[in-house]
Parts: sequence; structure tokens; C-alpha cells
Amino acid sequence: MPEGNHSTVTEFILTGFPGLHPEYHGLVSAVLFLVYVLTLTGNVTILLLFATNRSLHKPMYYIILNLSICDILFSTTTLPKIISRYWFQSGTISFTACFVQMYFVHYLGTVNSLILFLMAFDRYVAVCYPLRYPIILKNSTIQILSITAWIIAKAAPLMLVIRAYPLPYCASNIINHCYCDHIGITILACTDRAPYGFPAFVFAMFALLGPLAFIMFSYCSIIIVVLKIPNVQGCIKTLSTCSTQLIIIALYYLPRCFVYLASNVGLEFSADMRVVIIMLYSLFPPMINPLIYCLRAKDMRESLWKQFNRCLIPQKVQVSSISN
Repeated sequence: MPEGNHSTVTEFILTGFPGLHPEYHGLVSAVLFLVYVLTLTGNVTILLLFATNRSLHKPMYYIILNLSICDILFSTTTLPKIISRYWFQSGTISFTACFVQMYFVHYLGTVNSLILFLMAFDRYVAVCYPLRYPIILKNSTIQILSITAWIIAKAAPLMLVIRAYPLPYCASNIINHCYCDHIGITILACTDRAPYGFPAFVFAMFALLGPLAFIMFSYCSIIIVVLKIPNVQGCIKTLSTCSTQLIIIALYYLPRCFVYLASNVGLEFSADMRVVIIMLYSLFPPMINPLIYCLRAKDMRESLWKQFNRCLIPQKVQVSSISN
């Protein structure tokens, strides 16, 4: 069939979790809604703390700010539709809306990967070149690098959409996933997928493995520097400055690497299990990251405690005045 938008498909159907029994639809929608609320609450809290505390206006927290914005946008791109799928039995998504969602899924995933690259770069300079850190990584430098990450991440996902949108979709319109992505859409095309699948694979490897290669290099360099520190207390203190970032990076990369490696060594998952794994590594980090920031990052923990006390003290004063 010649290429072109000769599609008879006007909408797609998102199956969500393919083998899920209808009696669990309400429970799943409630869980997903809770995940969405917790993700928004946690990350909006990070944004408010950053906006109201100048003590957080440091390179590391500018990076965390970008990560929180990315997490909010990704969750808002993917979760509302799948929640409505189970809550209101509304699993259909229009042809164009599916491609828009696909673009933002891959775009925000790329931005996330680049921001984690900046996070590793920040720790690399801080530990390996501590005296030069204030010169190399100023607030303005991080702002420029962050804006650059958001801009350059646009190109590849846009090309994926431009190449996939005109394909003829004349057969099934069922996407066995919780959201639209390149693989889920293009396997439904009535044409050879190879010319479109390979560039997408190259893009995925570049977006995933490019930053990961530097992250591994940076933390290997950090470990070498730490091992040269003569006292144990100094080693622990230096490693503790990297622990927050390392946990966040591990949550993002380890499950993805596991899925890619498993598929290459012949370890196959059922459709249900694959969707569950993808949803876990897509939605769990945005929900848990703010908790990690507040528990592990000293400045952010102190800022949160100050805000809590500000809210608590007026209430105590008000209760005291009423009782008097």
C-alpha cells in the first residue's frame, strides 16, 4: 500500500493493562488517580519551596526544579487519559491526539534524561574539581544548559511524529498500552515498519545511553576521588552529597536498562507484565522523587521544615489568643 494518510482509522483505543478483569477497573483508576495527586502535590511543593526560599537558588536545585517540571508534565501527559479509561470507560483517543501524546511522551523522556546528565555533571565537578565548581557551574550556566536541554530535545521526537503520522493505518486501532508511544502506534501501520522502527531505536539508544555513558563515567571518577580521601569520615561525607542524585538516576535508568537487556537476551514478558513494568518505571520516579529531595537534600529539608513551622506557629498563636 502506498504511503500517505489513506487511513481509515480516525481514533485509537488504549487497552491499558490488557488482561485486567473489569471488577478491578475501579481500584486501578483510584490507584492511578492517587499516584497522579501525589506526583502533583510533591512536585508542586518543590516548585513552591524553590520560589519562596532564596537559599535554594543554587545550581543543584535549579536542576531539581527542571526535573520536577518535567515530572509534572509527563504525568499530566499520560495519567489523565488512562484514569478516564478505567474510571469512565473512555479508552478512545483521537488520531491526532494520540500523536500529540506520543510526541510529549518521547520529548519529556528525552528532557528527563538530559537533566539527569546535568545532575551527574554537577556532582562530577563538585567532587572532582571542588575549587573550580563556583566558576564552572554558576546559576546562569545551569540555567543556560537547562534551557538548551529543553530545546534540543524537541528535534528527534518531532521527526518521529512527522515520519509516523502519514503512514497508512487501515487495520487494528487497538494500542496495548496505557499511552501512545512510537512502537505502539507504528506496529499498527499497514506497511513495513523497519524503515521507521530503526531510526526510532537509534534515537532511543542515543537519548538513553548517551547521558548514561557520561553518568557512569562521572560516578566512576567520583568513586576514584573518594577512595583517595585519607579518612573514612571524609569519604562518607563526600558520598552523601551524591546519594540523592544517585538514587534518582538509578530509579530512572535501572528499570529501563533491565527491559532493554531482557528483550535482547531472549527474556520475554507477557503483555500485561510488560505494561506494568513500563508504567512502574514511568510513574513511580516522578511520585517518589520529591520525597527523596526532601529527605536527602539538607537545604530542601530545612526549607520545608521552616515552611511547616511558619504555618504551624500562627495556628498556635490563634488558638492561644482564643483560649485567653
